[in-house]
Amino acid sequence: MRLAVVVLFGGVCFGQEMFTADVAPILKRRCVACHGAAMQTNGLRVDDGALLVAGGYSGPAVVPGKPGESRLIARLKSTEKGTMMPPMGARLSAEEIGVIEKWIVAGATVPVSTAKGPARRVSDHWAFQPVKKPAAPGNAIDYFVRERLKKEGLAPSLEADRRTLARRLKLDLLGLAPTPEEVEAFVNDARPDAMERLVDSLLASPHYGERWARPWLDLARYADSDGYEKDNVRPHAWRYRQWVIDALNSDMPFDRFTVAQMAGDLLPGATVEDRVATGFHRNVLTNREAGVDRAEARYEQLINRTQTMGTTWLGLTVGCAQCHDHKFDPFSQREFYQLFALFNEADDVDIDAPIAGERGPYLKALPKYRADRDKLLAEYKVPELQARWEEKMRAAYANPGKDAEFDFWITSMSAMVDHAMRMMHKPAASRTVREADILAEYFIANPGPEFGRDKELTAKFKELRAKMAELKKATPFLTQAYTIGEHPEHPKTHITIRGDYRSLGIEVKPGTPSVLPPMEVKDGEPVRLAFARWLVARENPLTPRVTVNRAWQEFFGRGIVRTSEDFGVSGDKPSHPELLDWLAAEFVEKGWSLKKLHRTIVLSATYRQSSKYRPDAAEKDADNTLLARQSRLRLPAELIRDTALQVSGILDQEIGGKSVMPYLPKGVGELAYGGSKWRETFGREAYRRGLYIHYQRTTPYPLLVNFDAPDSNVACSRRRASNTPLQALNLLNDPVFTEAAHAFGQRALEMPGGRLDRMFLLALGRGPSETERQALARYVDKQTDVLRAEGRSGDALQAGVWSGVARVLFNLDEFINRE
Repeated sequence: MRLAVVVLFGGVCFGQEMFTADVAPILKRRCVACHGAAMQTNGLRVDDGALLVAGGYSGPAVVPGKPGESRLIARLKSTEKGTMMPPMGARLSAEEIGVIEKWIVAGATVPVSTAKGPARRVSDHWAFQPVKKPAAPGNAIDYFVRERLKKEGLAPSLEADRRTLARRLKLDLLGLAPTPEEVEAFVNDARPDAMERLVDSLLASPHYGERWARPWLDLARYADSDGYEKDNVRPHAWRYRQWVIDALNSDMPFDRFTVAQMAGDLLPGATVEDRVATGFHRNVLTNREAGVDRAEARYEQLINRTQTMGTTWLGLTVGCAQCHDHKFDPFSQREFYQLFALFNEADDVDIDAPIAGERGPYLKALPKYRADRDKLLAEYKVPELQARWEEKMRAAYANPGKDAEFDFWITSMSAMVDHAMRMMHKPAASRTVREADILAEYFIANPGPEFGRDKELTAKFKELRAKMAELKKATPFLTQAYTIGEHPEHPKTHITIRGDYRSLGIEVKPGTPSVLPPMEVKDGEPVRLAFARWLVARENPLTPRVTVNRAWQEFFGRGIVRTSEDFGVSGDKPSHPELLDWLAAEFVEKGWSLKKLHRTIVLSATYRQSSKYRPDAAEKDADNTLLARQSRLRLPAELIRDTALQVSGILDQEIGGKSVMPYLPKGVGELAYGGSKWRETFGREAYRRGLYIHYQRTTPYPLLVNFDAPDSNVACSRRRASNTPLQALNLLNDPVFTEAAHAFGQRALEMPGGRLDRMFLLALGRGPSETERQALARYVDKQTDVLRAEGRSGDALQAGVWSGVARVLFNLDEFINRE
C-alpha cells in the first residue's frame, strides 16, 4: 500500500508526497513539492523522524503507543478547514490512516539515520563543486580568455596606448587621476618592466586602501547613521572604515581579514583592532522608534546580518530561506536559522578604540575630568535623584501596565539606549564607568514623568547639561568603536514559522548548509570563530570564487559570474569557468593576497586591451562578455567628485579619520526626522575624498545618490550605473563642480606654457586633438566677449573664461569614464 500525505504549513499546501506502507521510510524522506520545503505545519513537523517523535514546533506530532494523543492522527481525521490534512482534494482512507496508527501503537520507531538529523546534501550545481586549478600555459588569464574568443571567431584588441593605461591603472588601483608628470614618466619609460614598476608603485600607495575600501564598505552596508525614522548619527562609525583602509593597505590576507570581521573578538589574545573589525556587523540599521518591540528590532537586525554574510562571503541569497526552504538553492529554512544562530549568540558592545596620539592626553586629563564631573553631579543632587528614578523604572519594568507613564519611558529608553534595562538592573557598584555615565547622562536629559513635571528641576538639569557639555568639549577623549562580543545571556535560537519572530518553532544550534563541506569545531573553540575559519577553509569552494569574481568585476565592469551577489541556481553561469577556478585557486595558493590578485589581473594582456568599440565584436558579443576589448566604465560616484577636486588642486588627500559634512544643498537636510543633522564642515576638510563624506541614511549626500551610490541598507555587491538628466545637471550646477571649475580656472592662469594643453593633461591625461583645440578656442573667444560685455576685465575676466573651459572638461564623457 502507498500513502498520500499532504502537509500544511500555516494553512498553505506544500503538495503531496508518496510514502511506503512501512512508514519508517516516510520519516527519512523530505517533501519536494511546491517549495521543496520541510514539511512543517503549525507545530506539526513530519520531515524529520527525530523531530516528529521527540517534539516539533510545539510538542511531538506523534506520541509513541498512543495514536489517540498524536496530533498527526488528529490532523488526518479532522474535517476542520485550516487544520485538516490534506486541506483539499481526496482525503486519506481509514485504511491508510490505520497503517500509521498501527505504527504509532507499535512504538513509532524512528530509523537511526533519521534520528541523527539530515544527511549531507549533494548538488551538481557548479558553484558547490570543489575548486580545481586547471592547467594553463603562459598567462592563464590571457589563455582562457583567448581560447574562448577563438571558439567564437573573435580576436583580442590591441593594447591601449600608454597614456590611456596610465590613467586606467591609477583610477582602478587608487581611485585618483594621474598627474601629467606621472603620465609622461610612464610614456617615456623604455624599460621592459615599465608596466610592472608602475603597478607595484601604485599598489604600494596608501591611497590603495581608500580605493578598495569603497566596494567592501558597500558590502558591509556602511553608513554614519542608524537609519529608520530617527536616523541618529553614529559618531564613531568611521573607526571601522579606518580598520578596513589599514587592513587593505597592509595587504592583510583575506582569510585573516574575514576571520577578524566575523569573530575578531573571539581570537586568542584579541587586540583592540581585532575587535574593531567586528564593526562589520554593527553597520546594520538600528530602529530607535519607541513603539517598536525590541525583540522584533533585534530579530530584524539578525536577519540582516545573516543575509549580509551570505551575500558577502558565500555569494548566495540565503535570506530567501527566512520563511521557508529556499525555492531554488539546496538549503533549508532550518539551515538559515543555524546561520542565524551564530549571530544570535553575539551582542553589541561599544569599546574604547584609541588612535595614535589619543591615549596620552586622555590619561593626563582624565582625573581632573572625573573630579569635575562628580562635583557637578553632586551639586545638582543627581546621584540621589537618579537612584529614586531608577527604582521606579525597575518597578514599572517588573509590573507592565501598572504605570502607563513609566511604561512609556521604559520603551523609549530601551529604544534609545542599548542594553538600557540590563544596565539598570545591575547594582550600581557593579556597573562599569561607561555604564554609569550612560545612565546618568540619560537621566539628566530624560528625568521621566515624575521629575519632568518639576519645572525648577528641569531648568536646573538643562543648565547642568550645558555645563557637562562644556566640560566634555574641553577634555580630550578616546575614539570609540562599535563592535560585537559574546551575548551574556546565551539566547536560544528557534526557527520562526513563516519568518514571524513571535511564532517560535523548533530550537536549532549554529551550523552550516549541508550542501557545503562540514564545519569543524575544535574542543573549546567558540562556534562563531569556527564558522569564521570555515568561511575561508580550503574545502569551502564559494568564498575564493566569490572574492576573485568581485575583483574581476571592478576591473572589467562585470564579473566572470555577472550576478556577483548570487552564485546559486538562479544566478548566471560563469562566462569563463576555468578562469574563475584558476583565479580562485591561485588566490588561495598565494596566501589570500588581494594585492597579488590585483597585480595578476592588471598585468594581463586582457586588462591592457584598448576599450575602443569594435562592430565585429559587438555583433557577436554585445555586452563584451567575452572580453574582445577592455570595458569602458563610468567612475563610481565618489571618484567623479574626487577627480574634479583633484585636477582643480583643492582635494585634501589626507588618509583616514572622521567623516566630514561638506556643503549640502538647501532643503535636503530638512527632510530628516527632527530637522537637519548636517553640521557643515568648513576649511580644508570639506574637500576630502568622497569615501569620507558622512552618509546619513534617510538624507544621503545628493551627488552620491545621483551617481548611483547604494542606500547602505543592505549589502550591495555591484553598483548599477544609470544615465540620467540629473547627472548632467549635477556636473553643470552642483556647488562642488562649480567651485572646482573656478579653482581649476584659476590654476590654469598660473600654469606656464599652453593653458589648454595643461588642462587637458590634468583632466584627461592627454593633450587636445586639433578639433578640440579649435572648438575650445572659439569657446574662449565667445566667453571673453560675453564676460567683457558684463563688465569684467583683467584677471577677473580671464578667471571667468578659464573656469568655463574647466566646466566643459568636467562635462566631457571621457572625464567621468575610465577608458
